[in-house]
Amino acid sequence: MTRHSPLDDPQQAAYAWARFRRLMRFLFLLTVGIVAIAMALLYKQGSAASVHYYIAIALGIGFTMLLTGALMGLMFLSSGTGHDESVEDPTRDSWQDKDPD
Repeated sequence: MTRHSPLDDPQQAAYAWARFRRLMRFLFLLTVGIVAIAMALLYKQGSAASVHYYIAIALGIGFTMLLTGALMGLMFLSSGTGHDESVEDPTRDSWQDKDPD
């Protein structure tokens, strides 16, 4: 029988998802700032790159940071709420549970 996750409780789930959204808002603002700094540094160097180069760099940095942040945020959400402890491992053998002494 599977154990219930703390995320099954609507109040705990609402708190956890609100914390995740707050983390993502902060990460979005940080990403916009870093992309702006990167664009300014690239422009200051005075390279003869086309506008497509700047768009590709901005999108690459932005998507990478946001995707990484979202995955890390979901990992923190899962671990911080106790959801990880509610998962059972059906492949775990009973001999692994026994004390070797």
